[in-house]
Amino acid sequence: MPAAPEPEILAAFEAAKGFMPPHEGLALYAAAVEAGRLGLPLLEVGTYCGRSTILLADAARRAGVTALTVDHHRGSEEQQPGWDYHDPETVDPEIGLMDTLPAFRRTLHRAGLEDHVVALVGRSPQVAAVWNSPVGLVFVDGGHTDEHANADYEGWAPHLAEGGLLAIHDVFPDPEDEFTGQAPYRVYLRALASGAFTEVSATDSLRVLRRTGAGI
Repeated sequence: MPAAPEPEILAAFEAAKGFMPPHEGLALYAAAVEAGRLGLPLLEVGTYCGRSTILLADAARRAGVTALTVDHHRGSEEQQPGWDYHDPETVDPEIGLMDTLPAFRRTLHRAGLEDHVVALVGRSPQVAAVWNSPVGLVFVDGGHTDEHANADYEGWAPHLAEGGLLAIHDVFPDPEDEFTGQAPYRVYLRALASGAFTEVSATDSLRVLRRTGAGI
């Protein structure tokens, strides 16, 4: 039976600002717990306000490892003013730009998980370029353009240890979902075509792949 979070962790996840539905969150949690057995950090690309970070942090706590989460905290394309996923509460009134870092910190504090997370504040390709340690999980949930989704994959998949898990969120095969999920879908196909990954599970828009070879 897949690992599941304690009720208080699930409640904190559901109370946090974000977009991942609970059933996908449970699948992510199970993958994170499994990946944690490698004894390596669990890494997330795309923090937003920390909803999914709660799950990775609790899985990391269970495994005695650290959760890492990468985000510039200025919001991705679909979260900017004028778009459907924009939340005015995330805008810093002083500078007029999104800043989800304070909300993220409150989320972790309320969940009691601050000690189990390292927040890497910056753009994913820049952080990946200076990162030189293996990780047990890479969860790609950042920008939804081909440019950003491919950069996240190219930057972080090479750091994934053999046997580690690659999780990709918002994978929508339907061309009607071009803006929200076709770029992650193309990254998912790219990972499979590389021969370096084998699919483990699919839970609606969440795909989990295991690294089984080289050649990313």
